[in-house]
Amino acid sequence: MANAVVRVSGGAVMPPTVLGQGPARIPTGGKIRAGIKALTAKAAAVPEAVDIYERGLAAGDSFVQVEQALMAALPQLKSPLVPKNVPWFTVREKDFSNPEVARQILEAHGEDRGDGVKRLYRFPVVFPSDYWQVVMPHELAAWGASEKRYWSEYSPDGRIRYCKQHASVPMDDTGKRVIRLFGGRKTVLREENAGLCDPESCREYQCRHCNLTGRFLFFIPGIRSISAFELPTNSFYAMNAAIQRFETISFLRGGRISGFLDSQRTPFYLTKKRMDVPRIDEQGRAVRVSQWIIDLEAPVDVTALIRHNEEAGGTIGQATHAAHVLGGTLEAAEQGQGDFERAEQVASQRSPAAEPPDTSDMEKSAGNPAPLDQIGGVIAAYGIDLARFETYADRRWGCGWRINASGRRHVLDELERHRNDPKGYLDKIECVIRGRE
Repeated sequence: MANAVVRVSGGAVMPPTVLGQGPARIPTGGKIRAGIKALTAKAAAVPEAVDIYERGLAAGDSFVQVEQALMAALPQLKSPLVPKNVPWFTVREKDFSNPEVARQILEAHGEDRGDGVKRLYRFPVVFPSDYWQVVMPHELAAWGASEKRYWSEYSPDGRIRYCKQHASVPMDDTGKRVIRLFGGRKTVLREENAGLCDPESCREYQCRHCNLTGRFLFFIPGIRSISAFELPTNSFYAMNAAIQRFETISFLRGGRISGFLDSQRTPFYLTKKRMDVPRIDEQGRAVRVSQWIIDLEAPVDVTALIRHNEEAGGTIGQATHAAHVLGGTLEAAEQGQGDFERAEQVASQRSPAAEPPDTSDMEKSAGNPAPLDQIGGVIAAYGIDLARFETYADRRWGCGWRINASGRRHVLDELERHRNDPKGYLDKIECVIRGRE
């Protein structure tokens, strides 16, 4: 692996580095909270606790800071604050690396709905990635006093959910000095349950110490920041509804959810709506509780998105036809580029032991991704059934990926990432398809 290289978006080949091998992460510079924390009934009965709480809010402190101040001054109050569900989002200056950004967000998008206080009820967002798993990371996690103790993590093929934890810090041969770790603490499978994440048999989950936790990562149009913002949530219903919205928009936009939604620069919006949420009480009975749930809106003309994809497909076809005419290959232009079956036949004539073609050869330029017949040849060379791949791709990026340059580029990038592991890629495809069938 001394001469290994990796491919990044756009087709550029970059050499690996000591710090460049980890998963890509989106840096954040501030948190918008989904609700507030209020004093418990016991804490509210203590005048000093009320004073500390109100002074902290007036100073713009985060609720974490307020709770720490309460516990330091009144150690007899073990848990002085409790989450409270409200119809607005909380924007506090000390939740941001630059407090001025918090003030800008409230100034631009805050509303006074009759109580004399400007609050954030609804605000525009754009997402920095086309993968909803990137812009809405989530996991089952159990936290200790100061760090995450256990967390869930899927196997590369997406079939098995493991329970991970930090490995013990190793000692040197003398047993008196810890070994310096490069790249942070290592992770290992948890010993219980053979390292599997099984909530029904997990004592932490059953005791409510382990819970679903996630966050939305986004930029806010008009708010200048090189770092994204995050909105933490532990609501299964909010995240599940957002996934459906992401997949719908991705389907209509040829695999894209990033950036503005249309040529009118329409963004997504985050807001809240009142919902009756079902849950199981301690006696095993199904009950419904009314709550304010985060809602992801996409106020866009759906027919306009469909027309845009159709127009993009027509433009691509006309440009390809013109290029072939100018190059003296009118016959090839008339035959078209979308003959997957022909590509599969060509690929079947290759030697079974032949190495899959390098997808970088298919990239003519960043603006002219590989035609479908060449992509089909790689799919066949990987040993993947064409019909299964089309089903997977339609669900992964939406049916528009065939005629959308960005959609085909996503397919090309994914094929390149799995070039050395076609079998693992096939497992991933089957997992996605079976999960929806």
